[in-house]
Amino acid sequence: MRNKHEFRSKIFKALGHPSRILLVDALLEGERCVCELRELVGADISTVSKHLSLLKEAGIVGCEKRGTNVYYTLRMECVKGFLTCVDRFNARRVEEHVCVLCEGARSQRPEVRIQDSEFRSQELEARH
Repeated sequence: MRNKHEFRSKIFKALGHPSRILLVDALLEGERCVCELRELVGADISTVSKHLSLLKEAGIVGCEKRGTNVYYTLRMECVKGFLTCVDRFNARRVEEHVCVLCEGARSQRPEVRIQDSEFRSQELEARH
C-alpha cells in the first residue's frame, strides 16, 4: 500500500511546477523535440532538461534520441483527463467566487438605496 502512495506522490511532485505542466500540455498535442520545448518554456536547455528528467523519472514522459535531437512523448495519457478535471474544478471555483462577490454587492445595494431615499426624505422635509 505504501508503494502506491509513494508512486502517486512522485507523479504529483513531477507535475508540481508550472513549467512542467506547460511541457505536459505541449506533449498532449504530440511528440516534440527538446529544442521546441525549450523555446516554449523560454528557459535555458539545462533547466528544461531537468524538468523533462523529472517527468521522465516519474514515467509521465518518454524520450527517443534521433541523431542529435531528443524527442519527447507523453506516456501517461490519463494525465489529459486529470488536467481537464483540474481546469473544470478551477473554473467552478472562479464562478463560485464571482457569485459570492455578486451576492455581496447585491446585499449592499439596497442599503445604499435606503440611505439614498432617507437622505432625499430628509432633504425634502428640510425644504418644507
